[in-house]
Amino acid sequence: MKRMHVHVGVDDLDQSIRFYSTIFGAEPTVTKADYAKWMLDDPRVNFAISSGNAHKGVEHLGIQVESEDELTEIYGRLRKADRPLLEEGATTCCYAKSEKSWIADPQGVVWEAFFTNGEATVYGDNPELSALSANAADTTCCAPEIPSKTACCS
Repeated sequence: MKRMHVHVGVDDLDQSIRFYSTIFGAEPTVTKADYAKWMLDDPRVNFAISSGNAHKGVEHLGIQVESEDELTEIYGRLRKADRPLLEEGATTCCYAKSEKSWIADPQGVVWEAFFTNGEATVYGDNPELSALSANAADTTCCAPEIPSKTACCS
């Protein structure tokens, strides 16, 4: 079963944890010094916030899957979307080990599709991905800058 993913950049993590815990009626399932995540079943969403990113507000959206077969299905849909695709592969991001790819919609909203297959002790460790970001010094994972179709594809 798939789960919607939303990641929001915030200025004050503690204040935001209190706010989102109140509106969700649940405490975060993961809390770090710069990150919190709620794995909710009603609504079925992986909702995450972080304070270390330059971008505040909705950082990116995504679809989290529960199996490699579901990931293959979603990757097929991404390839058919006629947009540039960044196939990141195995990575560490948001204190998790995942397999993921990224795409941006026609307005530039960044989406990720991913399968989480383990926990990590660091927020992120993919210097190749951070080099793609417009603010490479501000991020080590999450929401890379996706090139426009005209810039990369014929």
